[in-house]
Amino acid sequence: MTAPTGRRRAIAKALTVLLPLAPYADMEKIRADAGAVHMKTLPPGIAVWLATIAHIRHVHTDYEKLLSEGYDRDSARFFVIDQTNIVLTRWRATRLLDADDEED
Repeated sequence: MTAPTGRRRAIAKALTVLLPLAPYADMEKIRADAGAVHMKTLPPGIAVWLATIAHIRHVHTDYEKLLSEGYDRDSARFFVIDQTNIVLTRWRATRLLDADDEED
């Protein structure tokens, strides 16, 4: 099920504000993930941020490789913070990932 029209617009706006130079393919995946049913109770800006970090982590960093090497999720996440922030910077994100940010 897709998000209602108002929510889709809010997600699109939050995505444009957060990631002005993200590639289209990445933005479309993040947009879809932010609009997923399990994100519907979150404000659009938070849903976009969480979807962005998850997308970058899984697609643009060594996160999956670290997991396959036996690292636990928290350790793998810690080790890819710099890689994540490099992508966010390249996309001119208005926010970067902080080691103290809490997720899940």
